Amino acid sequence: MKGTLIDSNYDENENLQLRVNAVGGDRTALEKLINNHYSFIYNVAWKMTAEPSDAEDITQDIIIKIITNLSSFKGQSSFRTWLYRLVVNHVLNMKKRHCEFLIGTFSEYGDVLERMPNADFPKEINSDPEKEMILKEIKYSCTAGMLLCLSREQRLLYILGAIFEIDHTLGAEIMNLSKDNYRQKLSRARKELSQFMNDKCSLITKTNPCKCNKKAKAFIEQGVVDPKKLVYNTDYVNKIFALLPVKQDSMEMVLEEKIKQLYQDSPFQEKKELKERLHQVISSKNFGQSFNLN
Repeated sequence: MKGTLIDSNYDENENLQLRVNAVGGDRTALEKLINNHYSFIYNVAWKMTAEPSDAEDITQDIIIKIITNLSSFKGQSSFRTWLYRLVVNHVLNMKKRHCEFLIGTFSEYGDVLERMPNADFPKEINSDPEKEMILKEIKYSCTAGMLLCLSREQRLLYILGAIFEIDHTLGAEIMNLSKDNYRQKLSRARKELSQFMNDKCSLITKTNPCKCNKKAKAFIEQGVVDPKKLVYNTDYVNKIFALLPVKQDSMEMVLEEKIKQLYQDSPFQEKKELKERLHQVISSKNFGQSFNLN
């Protein structure tokens, strides 16, 4: 998927030319430029908020910001670094979102999970395929909640550095940090998440008390998971780990690696409806008058 997670497929010269053409009024170039980075933007927004509707709103806001500022790019960094910094600054400074109000610290989230009673699946859910889908939904929802326990900066560092495996040089550039500071902050985020999951989550340590199948009824009754409206198991193209470069060397399955792979197993989404709305806006008669484009 060009321009999203796999650095080796990114073409800086192509994106620079698309920017020039877009600023000159070429709407096709503008749409292609946005589409090159759309999946990255949406999936960062989604994993920062754990709510698809919030992610859609954030993505649209960021796209507008990119289009409005295209002509201000001065080439003082790579175009991708410039664009990703816009994304980073927006999600770090945006207003607090719905799930961020609901999820507090790791301690508070742990208390919520402990208070959820253990129970069998609701009787009306009796087919194995349906149970499997719901268990996946619970796994993704719960791990998304754990991610929200990190501060925004830590969350973003973990998304970029651990889940998306963005190169530390690029990661430090877009976060406006030194490489050493970037690595140190990412390491702290990984350790905080790892400590909580190692103590609580049975997906990481099988003997832990919190098990997805035992919490299914509570997740459904409390409205966290809606069996008729799945969020994480629909409309996605791939899993994150499938978009990453293949590693040549084998790594020991240490705790942090296992947790990282759990997050990389989560869906990487494409919102076709949002892309269609973007196309309609860019194609509209009065579009060019609204932005700093010729």
